[in-house]
Amino acid sequence: MHADYFDVNCQKCPRLAAFLRDVKEKNPTYHCKPVAPFGDENAKLVIVGLAPGMHGANATGRPFTGDYAGLFLYEALHEFGFSNRPTSESLNDGLILKNARITNAVKCLPPQNKPTGDEINVCNSFLAAELQTLPENSVILTLGLIAHQAVLKAYGLKLSHAKFAHNVKHELPNGHFLVNSYHTSRYNVNTKRLTKESFNAVFEAILPLLIA
Repeated sequence: MHADYFDVNCQKCPRLAAFLRDVKEKNPTYHCKPVAPFGDENAKLVIVGLAPGMHGANATGRPFTGDYAGLFLYEALHEFGFSNRPTSESLNDGLILKNARITNAVKCLPPQNKPTGDEINVCNSFLAAELQTLPENSVILTLGLIAHQAVLKAYGLKLSHAKFAHNVKHELPNGHFLVNSYHTSRYNVNTKRLTKESFNAVFEAILPLLIA
C-alpha cells in the first residue's frame, strides 16, 4: 500500500483515535485502526465511501466487508466483471478486485458514523494523494453526498463545481470522471431509495467511460 495515501498508524484525529481505543477494549478481535483501501493498485475505477462501519470494515479491516452496506456493492462489482466473487466476508476469503479499488473519505470509524468536518478535511490529504495516482479516463464512484464532497475537495474544487445526484456524471481534472450513487446503506435499500436496478444502472454508465 502506498505510504503517501495510507497510514495504518495515523493518529491525526484525537477524537477518532480515542474512540477506536474504546471500541478495541470492548471488541478485542476487531481491527480498530485506519482501514486501508482495498483492490487493484492500478485500478481505473475507484469507489469512495464515507467511513468504516463499526461491525463491518472496522471489525474486518476491509472496506464494506462484514456489514449490510457491502452486499449491493460487491454483488455489482462481480456482476460487472470487477471481482472474482460476489461477496466479501473477510481478509482471507480469496476475493480479488480487477481494475477496481474501494476506499473511504475517512479511514477511521467515527462515533455514530458521523465524522466531523475537521476530520473529513484532515483525512482528505490521503484521499487526494490516492486520486492523484489514477491514470487518465479513470472513474471515481462516490457513494453518498459526503464522499462526493470529499472528492471535490481532493481535487481542489469548490463544492458548487458538481451537484450530487444519483447516476450523474461530472468531469474532473486530469481526464477523470466523477459518478454519483446513493450510498448502499441498509436504510437506502430498505426505503427503495436505492434498488439493485438503479445501482446496476450506475455501473452500466461507468463501463463506457473506462474504455474511452
